[in-house]
Amino acid sequence: MNPKMSPIMNGKLMYFDEVAWDRSDDELSSWKTTLFTSESMKRITTLIKTHRQGIADQLFTPQKGSFNMIIRLRFIDGASAVIRFPIPGYSIFPDEKLHHEVSVMRFLERNTGIRIPHILHHGSRAESPPGLGPFIIMEYIDHNADLVDALNAPGIPDEERPALDPNIDEDRLRSVYNQMAGLLLQVAKHSFPRIGCISNAAADEFDDECVVEHRPLSINMNELVQVGGVRAEDLPGMSETFASGAEYLLALGELHMTHLSSQRNDAIDDAEDCRMKYIARCLFRKLAREGRLCWTSEEGVFKLFCDDLRPANVLANSDLGYEISGAIDWEFTYAAPLEFVYSPPCWLLLERPEYWEDGLDDWERVYEARLEVFLQELRMREDVDIQRGVIGEENRLSGHMRESWDNGGFWLLELFYVLGLILT
Repeated sequence: MNPKMSPIMNGKLMYFDEVAWDRSDDELSSWKTTLFTSESMKRITTLIKTHRQGIADQLFTPQKGSFNMIIRLRFIDGASAVIRFPIPGYSIFPDEKLHHEVSVMRFLERNTGIRIPHILHHGSRAESPPGLGPFIIMEYIDHNADLVDALNAPGIPDEERPALDPNIDEDRLRSVYNQMAGLLLQVAKHSFPRIGCISNAAADEFDDECVVEHRPLSINMNELVQVGGVRAEDLPGMSETFASGAEYLLALGELHMTHLSSQRNDAIDDAEDCRMKYIARCLFRKLAREGRLCWTSEEGVFKLFCDDLRPANVLANSDLGYEISGAIDWEFTYAAPLEFVYSPPCWLLLERPEYWEDGLDDWERVYEARLEVFLQELRMREDVDIQRGVIGEENRLSGHMRESWDNGGFWLLELFYVLGLILT
């Protein structure tokens, strides 16, 4: 089945609740009044120095990300450390999110060749400066760019959504795609028997074994509660994991039906719009119940997958030809259905299909051309990494990604899961 044949794929966004957005902004503003005080900055400096020895040189202005506030402290030896706080109102489950990120960062640092910021310490809100919440202190990876800078069309301001330069140098494009392919392969080579977030095994005295013990906390879940009107108790329980992709996708279908009935503002335009959004959710739930959203034959095998692994979170140095220096923001990483891992990445054009200025059909046309380049680089990277012993033959992704694109699986997951069923 090709999902694009269905008219429900060509409708309108279910916009975020603007009233909820305002609440998030108000919570952030209140929190910033606590953060931006001389006393808080002194406490933050002392806290970082407690876990990174040396003489401090300069504390930099806090930098806001999508879910976290980051503050960098440089030392006179030239190196730096950062402290990172989940942002109230934006990170809905700050303690849970931080716990999962610490686990996955340590796992990836031990079990891959990816440069991950080394965690120096993490603590609860009780250990934090008053009112600032849980935190991670980690090394700062030197860089002067990220991979969006390598791909972005010239002239687009930083505050606007990026888009792939249509005239990008072919060698640069291939270099970035090849490096991103290497990251995807190293993350996805790790398998687990259930779907969910990983954590260190309680009985593991060496602290190097991870098991799936918690729900798969995703960006989508965070946003449904933050700006979708969904109650936290409507999500899967914190210790709920899933034994199959079909079971998990059905749970998502039920969750997004709850979303439609829960969001109080900006959810629908009129009765017809509501009907189409309802039909879209019913269709997704029906396909999930029938197992038609899962096309892989492997059972009990789920691979590590990061919702937020994209060029913006891959650090680089422009003076070295945008060679990557590290990857950050791993909090929404979990063992996922193979269909998620086997779907081609949506970031190849930087811009998402629902925001593409010339419409969905044009996005698909441009994306397909770039996908061919990415798959070529992915196959080359697979060959090299297999020869080097970094991955095994069974860890190849290129054939699966081609199949996902050809059979329409990419669109089912992109438009229904990744977008949180916000398209009708």
